[in-house]
Amino acid sequence: MISICFVCLGNICRSPTAEGVMNHILKEQGLTDQFRIESAGTSSWHIGDPPDERSESVAAERGIPLTSRSSQFHSRDFSRFDYVIAMDNRNRSSLEQIAPNEEARKKIHLLRKFDSNSNPRDDVPDPYYGGAQGFDRVLDICIAGCEGLLLHLKSEHKIGE
Repeated sequence: MISICFVCLGNICRSPTAEGVMNHILKEQGLTDQFRIESAGTSSWHIGDPPDERSESVAAERGIPLTSRSSQFHSRDFSRFDYVIAMDNRNRSSLEQIAPNEEARKKIHLLRKFDSNSNPRDDVPDPYYGGAQGFDRVLDICIAGCEGLLLHLKSEHKIGE
């Protein structure tokens, strides 16, 4: 089983969106039994909270449920995941700082690295202080990134061959 954790700052907008998108894609492709998908934040601000209502609404309009509760990513979590997918460079840096060793640091990737139509160093923008269009954009970015991530994982782990 391949384990993935999507990580943003508060774990209420971007990372739960990516988690929901990835679970949705895996379900559509009949691959849910081969993956464990979670999300977390680098901060403790929203622990236990559901995703932001605007994220939930935008995702629901496209048939993607967001069901997670916010949690904080800790150094010990590196041992639980094969891939730690950061939503932006700031959170990637935070993850690198708490990584216990080089092996853990190698697990950290930016989501947009897997989207062939974007710069691999680009951030998934934080929509929290913006309008509804920002949440739509984040959903689109998460869909493209998660589709690319799954293609990468299928190739790397020989899934579906």
